[in-house]
Amino acid sequence: MRTCWFVALAACAALTPAAATGAPPVKVEGGLVQGVTDGNLTVYKGIPFAAPPVGNLRWKAPQPVAGWAGTRPADQYAPACVQSMGGPPPSGVSEDCLYLNVWTPAKSAAEKLPVLVWIYGGGFNGGATSYPVHDGARLAKRGVVLVSLSYRVGVLGFFAHPELSAESPARSSGNYGLLDMISGLQWISRNISAFGGDPARVTIFGESAGGIAVSMLCASPVAKGLFSGAISQSGGSFGPSNRDPQPGENMRLLADAEASGVEFAKAAGAASIGELRALPPEKLLEARRGQRGMAWPIVDGHVIPDDQYRLYEAGRFNDTPILVGYNSDEGLSFTRVKTADEYAEGVRERYGPFADRLLAAYPAAGNAVTKTARDLARDSAFGWHTWVWARLQSARGKGRAFSYYFDQHPPRAPGAPDADHGTPHGVDVPYVFENLQASATPEDRHISEIMAAYWTNFAKRGDPNGEGLPAWPAFSDANPVVMHLGPTARTGPVPSAESLKVLDQYFSWRRTPAGAR
Repeated sequence: MRTCWFVALAACAALTPAAATGAPPVKVEGGLVQGVTDGNLTVYKGIPFAAPPVGNLRWKAPQPVAGWAGTRPADQYAPACVQSMGGPPPSGVSEDCLYLNVWTPAKSAAEKLPVLVWIYGGGFNGGATSYPVHDGARLAKRGVVLVSLSYRVGVLGFFAHPELSAESPARSSGNYGLLDMISGLQWISRNISAFGGDPARVTIFGESAGGIAVSMLCASPVAKGLFSGAISQSGGSFGPSNRDPQPGENMRLLADAEASGVEFAKAAGAASIGELRALPPEKLLEARRGQRGMAWPIVDGHVIPDDQYRLYEAGRFNDTPILVGYNSDEGLSFTRVKTADEYAEGVRERYGPFADRLLAAYPAAGNAVTKTARDLARDSAFGWHTWVWARLQSARGKGRAFSYYFDQHPPRAPGAPDADHGTPHGVDVPYVFENLQASATPEDRHISEIMAAYWTNFAKRGDPNGEGLPAWPAFSDANPVVMHLGPTARTGPVPSAESLKVLDQYFSWRRTPAGAR
């Protein structure tokens, strides 16, 4: 899946940090770290939460941090993980990349503030904590401890192979990036109290691949007990497995991923995992080109035990309150076809016996791939997953579900080529972090403040509602109300509800023997 979130990042690259001074050292696993005081916050960057996953630790579950002598400076971002997608991160890249960052308003360890943990997007092939749009200062000033953590991506983060499965105590391989996230959450559970955070009130949140990862963590028994709330922006992973991954159906089974891993090793000219571990990362990235479906989490029977939809139906998930949503025109970022004929041909190729029903539910206009048609790409990758996640959580869990629809964009002139354009993928991120560019309008800043308040309220109480904010009711089949976030916040119906029902029939069919791929 291609992502466009780095477009929003570039627009925020000119943020100027305030003057900062040294802060008293804090004791964490491994030793002392010293951050900087920045106004009413103390900021720590580049704290290791696991050993560098290099050499023989490449393609292994994260290992404990080695201790260090003296006080370790924590005033700069560590390098991002080696990646093949997006622009180069400001901090550069390295295999030695398992670090996290903390923004805290706490003045003592006794404050026990709620914790928000950010998981970046990037299609599981890119991403970094060091992009300015992910700066956590403004959210932290709202009374939370903000943490952002790194995880391995691409072939270094999601590579399965029979040899790797055989050497693993769990007899699985391929989900190292997710294990990094879990390791980071375990570190937070053990250490965040030193920064004034409450390990019993940890909310994970992420966008795109980060939001998809949040949903996977919600269904992973390995992540049980590590968080008490979950926020997903343009995420969710409720589609069935597929040997030929498609947006919204990206998951493969371990055996299929291992078979691809064997082919990858041949392409890299390596006869063993030992030889693969000896290759420089650049050679791995080169060999990975043209190999489909390799750099994505898989159903490995360990981190991800099964089809997530079935796990939720069976009540096998980490039951917490959730806040989930997506953008109005996600399809604008992912639809490549230019004509209605191309659109129809692609729908028939992918959806088979459901094509005619979906073409009627998501119609093109004339020979143009209008928003009504692009919404099929939006809903197959994000909208349907958000909708069924909220439905399953409200029906099967005790934690309440809150659903939103983000539609904030510049005015479109009638008759202009972009007249029907909504809000594309990734645009929501700077609004949530309140890291808008200087040219943002008053309407932009208004909805950004509302979203930041909702998100931090949810971290504090498992409920986004608060004083001075429009009331946001919990979602359920009996009360399918969505918070529409645009120039202001207002409640409304589920967008494209009838079309989603047709798409739901397709995904239900895909879970039958007749529809299996």
